[in-house]
Amino acid sequence: MSRFSFPSLFIFLFLVLIVVSTPCEASSRTRSDYLQNECLKVPIYEFVGSLKTTIDTIRDVTSTISNFGNFVGNFRLTNAITDCLDLLDFSADELSWSLSASQNPKGKNNSTGDLSSDLRTWLSAAFVNQGTCIDGFEGISSILKSLVAGGLNKITSSVQQLLNKVDSNPKPNYDTNGVALAGRKSSQKDKFPAWFKREDRKLLVINGVTADAIVAADGTGNFTKIMDAVSAAPDYSMRRYVIYIKKGFYNEYVEIKKKKWNLMMVGDGMGVTVISGNRSVIDGWTTFRSATFAVSGRGFIARDITFENTAGAAKHQAVALRSDSDLSVFFRCEIKGYQDTLYTHTMRQFYRECRISGTVDFIFGDATAVFQNCQILAKKGLSNQKNTITAQGRKDPNEPTGFSIQFCNISADIDLLPYTNSTYTYLGRPWKNFSRTVVMQSYMSDVIRPQGWLEWSGDQYLDTLHYGEYLNYGPGAGLANRVKWPGYHIFNTSNQANNFTVAQFIEGNLWLPSTGVRYTAGLQV
Repeated sequence: MSRFSFPSLFIFLFLVLIVVSTPCEASSRTRSDYLQNECLKVPIYEFVGSLKTTIDTIRDVTSTISNFGNFVGNFRLTNAITDCLDLLDFSADELSWSLSASQNPKGKNNSTGDLSSDLRTWLSAAFVNQGTCIDGFEGISSILKSLVAGGLNKITSSVQQLLNKVDSNPKPNYDTNGVALAGRKSSQKDKFPAWFKREDRKLLVINGVTADAIVAADGTGNFTKIMDAVSAAPDYSMRRYVIYIKKGFYNEYVEIKKKKWNLMMVGDGMGVTVISGNRSVIDGWTTFRSATFAVSGRGFIARDITFENTAGAAKHQAVALRSDSDLSVFFRCEIKGYQDTLYTHTMRQFYRECRISGTVDFIFGDATAVFQNCQILAKKGLSNQKNTITAQGRKDPNEPTGFSIQFCNISADIDLLPYTNSTYTYLGRPWKNFSRTVVMQSYMSDVIRPQGWLEWSGDQYLDTLHYGEYLNYGPGAGLANRVKWPGYHIFNTSNQANNFTVAQFIEGNLWLPSTGVRYTAGLQV
């Protein structure tokens, strides 16, 4: 007699198929204890308990810092305190999302639907925030820094332990087009984030975009200031809210807070719709707070806009654009500055057909970011100053973060062209100990030095960083004289490079289709 009846055998095979085809998502929707077995290295009650304890610690530290209030006469210190309060608020939210998703895998906070990817992204962001808070006190002789450092370090340590308790999601094999050969069907074009309304796809994929609000400097719209339009947008919107910014020069500082979900800003083109500011560290702002445009609300999209910081090379750190927005997209945008132009602070980000220019570390941060079909331009900075395109800041090997630069053009901006032999330019340098950046299938002009990469300080981090190059071309792409660091890799096979494609690195097939922005999922267009 058969051990299984036909119905039982059918159910068994169906369950096996689910487990094989969707390693960390379908089973979590059907069995609450799946997290313990697949996504987590510890029992779920232990993970949830640690999350709750860490959130309580964040609240205690926030209360302590809040008691100090404003320091009259110390502009820089006031900014550092404001940063810390905002960053701790970010961490509390990110841990709350992790808690909600762990307990309710079908909930709206599950973002991509890939639970492991979401948890690792949010915990990585929460891990980074306290360090950014401390960085804001650099150059300030402050007793407050010493008072809060203990609490901040305790939070960082707790979040690091939480991050280490999440298993990285088993990745399927992909072909060079980014299509899964087996396993999770991440290439489905009709798959949307759980929080994204299906009817929004129709709105976004058509050529024209229906605006909910119009900003016009000449008074022909609903608003003359971008921030007024942002303030009027709904909080935690579950549908795309579109703000059209007409051509013009907008000299204002825009901050899209964490409550503003699913905002989309559409301009009239690079150099036509311009958002400009000039804050810098030299003038008393923290690097974090110096951004002309800063966005934290998840699901942000920008299209056809220039973001610039005009402080100049002499003012050192001066951010044009900062993003902490998970699943954010910048399409046909220009990001102009000098040192620290683009601060990809945390979360998953995608840049397509953008123009990014600067001098020192002008693409930096600890996000998981892909730059595709972008023009990356090194500028002329201070005398005897070396240019570094990237400074990626991964601090723990369990973080999923890093930069992937694909199908891009890396060249000298017009002001640097006469000085390419005297102003040395490098692909990047390691800001933190597990810095990770990969450049692949991109053109490099002779602006890039033969060594390719620059150390941060002596041999610091050279063993633990992860830098890679794959099938680049142009006069600056030669590999013969590249650095010989243990952490530097020349990828010889597509399997190595596949890990840094849109499909795998940022799980792009699970959320980019809903944005209407074109992208290449794998290694082949």
